[in-house]
Amino acid sequence: MPEETGAPSLSDVAELWSYLSTEPLTWLTATILAYLAADAVSRRLGNPPLANPVLLAVLLLVPVLWLSETPYARYFDGAQFIHFLLGPATVALALPLWDNRETIAASVAPIILALVAGSVVAVASAIALALAFDLPPEVILSLAPTSTPAPVALGVAEAVGGLPSLTAVLVILTGIIGSVTVTPLMNLLGVKDWRARGFAVGVASHGIGTARAFQVNPVAGAYAGIAMAANALLTSLIVPLAVGWFGL
Repeated sequence: MPEETGAPSLSDVAELWSYLSTEPLTWLTATILAYLAADAVSRRLGNPPLANPVLLAVLLLVPVLWLSETPYARYFDGAQFIHFLLGPATVALALPLWDNRETIAASVAPIILALVAGSVVAVASAIALALAFDLPPEVILSLAPTSTPAPVALGVAEAVGGLPSLTAVLVILTGIIGSVTVTPLMNLLGVKDWRARGFAVGVASHGIGTARAFQVNPVAGAYAGIAMAANALLTSLIVPLAVGWFGL
């Protein structure tokens, strides 16, 4: 009779995990599953600010990466397909601009003023605060473009001498903080115009904030998309100028 096999031992499980953790598809699958689970939880709770799907997905993935001692480079090898999709997604932001072209044309002056003010403050405040805390130059340069979508921020950071991997983390943090705080902050300030609310979060918190704006109100989402696309272009011009002005 064939010999009975018992339950897998711990060494068997460890060996299987060691194999799976080196496969790129494992981390791509883990990232997608973590986001789907986080999004389901957020929807179940009624999409409150603190239950941001990106934040919840990060909280799910970080312990797995830490316990499995998986380096970021190995994880990124698996999840880089999602990173690649950020490029086309950023280009697709031209659609809200086109769909709302008549509204934009009717209020082009305040939109430009708000965009310039938001972009300049975002870049200048990041650099000024980093200088105040005496952070290393490469960290300061990595901080400067973090209010823009990841593909633009990484390109700008690399061009001015920052650390793209650090910029990627800071971009996510910026988006999460903005998406969590925007609704309570706007309510506190008494801002009721959905166009202004959306535009503000789009300038400050790029894609993650824009996704939150769409959850709250479609008009806010559309204007957040407009602000994010325009801010990506303007920030790529402002950061090199700011770096030179601050003498970095």
